[in-house]
Amino acid sequence: MGLLFGFGNILYIILLLLNAVAILSEDRFLGRLGWSQNTSYGFGEPQDTIKSRILHLIRAIRTVMTFPLIAINTVVIIYNLILG
Repeated sequence: MGLLFGFGNILYIILLLLNAVAILSEDRFLGRLGWSQNTSYGFGEPQDTIKSRILHLIRAIRTVMTFPLIAINTVVIIYNLILG
């Protein structure tokens, strides 16, 4: 399976997934699933669940990776425009 994808394609997939997480709207998408910030820490719910860890990871990616993703996307777009 690893031979089907090159290293560059795997990097593109990771970049696209990070972009998807970065633009994910908590109110529109996660709220419908019951995973918004308001519903994630209900009364009596343990704080160290898989759901809370996933929500924390999503928020961390959105907070930390905003400006680096802008720079990386710009470099990838320029690379694709020049070298195709």
